[in-house]
Amino acid sequence: MTVYPVVPGHEIVGMVTEVGSKVEKFKIGDKVGVGCLVGSCRSCESCTNDLENYCPKQILTYGLPYFDGTRTYGGYSDHMVADEHFVLRWPENLPLDTGAPLLCAGITTYSPLRYFGLDKPGVKVGVVGLGGLGHVAVKMAKAFGAEVTVFSTTANKKQEALEGLKADRFIVSQDPEQMQSAASSLDGIIDTVSATHPIAPLLSVLKPHGKLVLVGAPEKPLELSAFSLIMGRKIVAGSAIGGLKETQEMLDFAAKHGVTADIEVIPIDYVNTAMDRILKSDVRYRFVIDVANSLKAP
Repeated sequence: MTVYPVVPGHEIVGMVTEVGSKVEKFKIGDKVGVGCLVGSCRSCESCTNDLENYCPKQILTYGLPYFDGTRTYGGYSDHMVADEHFVLRWPENLPLDTGAPLLCAGITTYSPLRYFGLDKPGVKVGVVGLGGLGHVAVKMAKAFGAEVTVFSTTANKKQEALEGLKADRFIVSQDPEQMQSAASSLDGIIDTVSATHPIAPLLSVLKPHGKLVLVGAPEKPLELSAFSLIMGRKIVAGSAIGGLKETQEMLDFAAKHGVTADIEVIPIDYVNTAMDRILKSDVRYRFVIDVANSLKAP
């Protein structure tokens, strides 16, 4: 579906260098962020309820036609122009580099935790997959005061989950005994995995009225038994980023609680190598491009 030429990048932080004559929210020198959206109709039910992310006419930050017929280009660039409504105020105590991935990974995990009531102290939350989304989901849930269980297909990330991210429990999802030990114990699960995987075992570890929220996007349809929902009034739901108001709320929350992404900073000319490493799952957990320093003469 990509139309070339394309400049990707949708977790963008930088400095305002110029403003239009009617801009009211920002001034030159402000630190700002741009996330996944740069446009929406601003008049539909979703937009008027601060849910621009569900607008049927939303315009993503790169690869789509803008209102004037040009195509949108993202953050792998030396500058970009955006409507002030879709620009976010950057909290002063939130680092630019480790904070940048929150503009997608942060809001993608913060929003379902809030919407589905998994944002309260003592709530028992599961996080499936410990990658770019998963590690931020753990940090967000812990910042809310939740008790967090990490599910992974192997034990490789156990130490990282328990010691590095301070998760309360780690379960190998392919171990039937470990899964049985967690049966009917969780209020909700944030499933960040984009590979095809069984969800019936995950439903079994939910309490009655528990919620399994999908934020990963497997290519193939997931198998679902109706009885696994009926026997416990359980919910399988989905969630995608958040509106601009909630994204700003998330950034302020992250700044207050010290929630940032684990990153590796790279120059722009390392991008192809970084893409190869992503395919090999060789990143903990986000690459962040330092565009400004990449442009400086050697």
